[in-house]
Amino acid sequence: MSMDVKPLVLVVEDEDAISNFISAILNANGYQVMKTNTGKEGLSMATSYSPDVILLDLGLPDIDGVEVLRSIRGWSKTPVVVVSARGHEHEKVEALDLGADDYIVKPFGTSELLARIRTALRHSPKAMGTESNGIEKITIGELEIDYSKRTVFLSGEKVHLTPIEYKILTLLSKNAGKVLTHDYIMREIWGLYAGDSHTLRVNMANLRRKIEANPGAPKYIVTEMGIGYRMVER
Repeated sequence: MSMDVKPLVLVVEDEDAISNFISAILNANGYQVMKTNTGKEGLSMATSYSPDVILLDLGLPDIDGVEVLRSIRGWSKTPVVVVSARGHEHEKVEALDLGADDYIVKPFGTSELLARIRTALRHSPKAMGTESNGIEKITIGELEIDYSKRTVFLSGEKVHLTPIEYKILTLLSKNAGKVLTHDYIMREIWGLYAGDSHTLRVNMANLRRKIEANPGAPKYIVTEMGIGYRMVER
């Protein structure tokens, strides 16, 4: 992607002051912005314009933001950063479980917003396919990951992963041989500054159950005690 193509951010936010604040920051930092104040219009714009990132307020006047997210995830892997004044844990978790890439709580500052957008852009299908020196697929032992098609095969059999499990596997495989800390993995996958390592452990256990012959003695994703995880090389 050439540098003169500005990433397009769709802002779905019903408070004009916040919407204008976000737009001003993004415009000043090299992004194109489209805005709407309803979930219904947000869904149709997401379909028509295929934005690079969607900033989605959970408290919309017409449709609950969680429903908008669920609908988008039915057909698109576009990164979604959920914006909310509600700091309730269960809503964060629900949004992340439904495939939100990140979560930002009002009020937030300029640098935090930009950091979240940058993280989300790295998760975009456009970036995922071209990242890592344009490597489209990788084979480690009997495991084959095709980044361009977002598919995973083990000994020739397709493995069905959730979006989060796929992201964890992608992150580890693109850094094969490196130890990635729990915090680093959580920040890259969920974009949260203070993540919950329990969520990571649960996802890792599920992922291992799908790709390891013996999850208790893994041969692909090794635990580095007290530090994090490492994907073996080749």
